[in-house]
Amino acid sequence: MSTNAELLSRRNAAIPRGVAHTTPIAAERALNAEIWDIEGRRYVDFAGGIAVLNTGHRHPKVIRAVQDQIDRFTHTCFQVVLYEPYVELAERLNAIVPIEGPAKTILLSTGAEATENAIKIARAATNRSGVIAFTGGFHGRTIVASAMTGKVVPYKLGLGPTVPDVWHVPFPSAASGVSVEEALRYLDFLFKADVAPSRVAAIIIEPVQGEGGFHQAPVDMMVALRRICDTHGIVLIADEVQTGYGRTGKMFAMEHYPVTPDLMTIAKSLAGGFPLSAVTGRAAIMDAADPGGLGGTYAGNPVACAAALAVLDVFEEEKLLERANSIGERLTKRLATLEGRNDLVPVQAIRGPGAMVAFDIVKDRTSGEPDAEATKRVVQRAWQGGLVLLSCGVNANTIRILVPLTASDAIVDEGLDRLEAALVREA
Repeated sequence: MSTNAELLSRRNAAIPRGVAHTTPIAAERALNAEIWDIEGRRYVDFAGGIAVLNTGHRHPKVIRAVQDQIDRFTHTCFQVVLYEPYVELAERLNAIVPIEGPAKTILLSTGAEATENAIKIARAATNRSGVIAFTGGFHGRTIVASAMTGKVVPYKLGLGPTVPDVWHVPFPSAASGVSVEEALRYLDFLFKADVAPSRVAAIIIEPVQGEGGFHQAPVDMMVALRRICDTHGIVLIADEVQTGYGRTGKMFAMEHYPVTPDLMTIAKSLAGGFPLSAVTGRAAIMDAADPGGLGGTYAGNPVACAAALAVLDVFEEEKLLERANSIGERLTKRLATLEGRNDLVPVQAIRGPGAMVAFDIVKDRTSGEPDAEATKRVVQRAWQGGLVLLSCGVNANTIRILVPLTASDAIVDEGLDRLEAALVREA
């Protein structure tokens, strides 16, 4: 059997460097919120496959559903021979999303595929081409998705020009120093200087920015965007790829707002670790594309659909929305005890709805200057101490916690102990 170092060496020889790694760990097996590497070492998982495993690694109900589906068939291509798991999952999503009026769903494979298809649908519905996104937002790495992503490094650097008719507005947050009023004024400038609202098909926004640092869109901003979209006939898209499926304490983060989007993109924890995504939205908009304009050979794979149906059952049976809020309270309470300690690297701005919790690492508490290098060291010391941890943020100084919602209190506490150890100042 290979060691971690040997497998990493093989990886470097066979796979391009553009696929980055947070850790040099090679997984051998995993269960719920724990991972064992190929050398037999155990880790607490605070990454959850980047928010994919809200129901944990290998949830028994999900695995049984997958095994049952594999015994029936694994692929037909839904556009050739349809199957009930796709239809049933679409029905269940249509019933639970915060969308006004009748809804319809298309199933796909990845988050980027969902955001790109959402734009295609919005363009078909409006007969317009323009798209407005936000600085710090992340919508994927494919060509339109990366154009909408509001961060150059590493998602656009050296990869050539992006597609036209995509514009960015500053995302309002305390961290960026941008108020709602300033963001809306910039949007008004954009409408006057660069793109008329009559040319804009969609505005896309993450209710809580994921890669951008777990900053939540203010209620006033979301209400204003809904009003602007209604005024100008623009489709409002909520990108819930990372925020969806209970991470914020509600099934979808848009449930924290008094307004609803026209379309939603869903992925990550949708199928408990199996590749599946969705665009769900108002039926009239979803029906705008002609037959053949949407789809994909593997889109809505029946095995992934079976897993996703089981995930929905797990959420109901295990009351995971309540659990998300409980875990969030446990995390923020413990992190608050670390915020003022002088023996740890300086920690600030503990935040997050539900279990979508993050904090910043800074050079000192007075200036609040981001410390990306210290953040890298904390992530490294975490995995060396048996904790899989992720950073993020526009300034690369945010630590985010995406522990499975099925994790026990004991596992959460153990992970927090290991996080605290990783934060200790180096001598």
